[in-house]
Amino acid sequence: MEWLDLSPDEWNAVRLSIKVATWAMVVSLPFGILIGLALARGTFWGKSVLNGIVHLPLILPPVVTGYLLLLSFGRRGPVGAFLEEHFGIVFAFRWTGAALACGIMGFPLMVRAIRLSTEAVDRKLEAAAGTLGANPVWVFATITLPLILPGIIAGMILSFAKAMGEFGATITFVSNIPGETQTLPSAIYTFTQIPGGDIGALRLTFVSVVIAMIALVASEVLARRVGRRMDVE
Repeated sequence: MEWLDLSPDEWNAVRLSIKVATWAMVVSLPFGILIGLALARGTFWGKSVLNGIVHLPLILPPVVTGYLLLLSFGRRGPVGAFLEEHFGIVFAFRWTGAALACGIMGFPLMVRAIRLSTEAVDRKLEAAAGTLGANPVWVFATITLPLILPGIIAGMILSFAKAMGEFGATITFVSNIPGETQTLPSAIYTFTQIPGGDIGALRLTFVSVVIAMIALVASEVLARRVGRRMDVE
């Protein structure tokens, strides 16, 4: 199956996609847990506004999200200029910018999974632990967190999968630079624009499907293991 032999540039796109998706998922996770808990348990003013902002990337065209990121985090943007001047951090046209864009696009899926999992937790279990003298932090660590762990895992996998397939926001914000910002979707798009690029596009499409299936199977296995441990305990 010679047609499956990836070129060095294609391998770079695969590795970069995995790198970008992993960082997008990991960095988003603490914020996803906090906001998921806030939306599930919080009773504060502006909760509906926060919920709308979180889910906005699902409604807006990805190109619009990418353009807003370019305006905000570009070298001339207010946030981007501040980060570059004071911390030397640059997002525009860098792989870190691709991770930022992918993280934002996958964030609503992560938050939703965590929120639904938190809302399904029986509050009586937490109340019982509290009556026995456990402080809120200990209750969360020993009761709430294990119960919502399947939702966290599901949210992580959904975020990772979304990041692996993100195209519109990334190409608008960080362009399509081979070796720097050219992820799998961008590389596939490039192949479709050149004569004789169908085989390359097909190769990378096959790789994308395989990676997505591995991620889904891994999430299923992890969720089942967590469920079994909870049943045993």
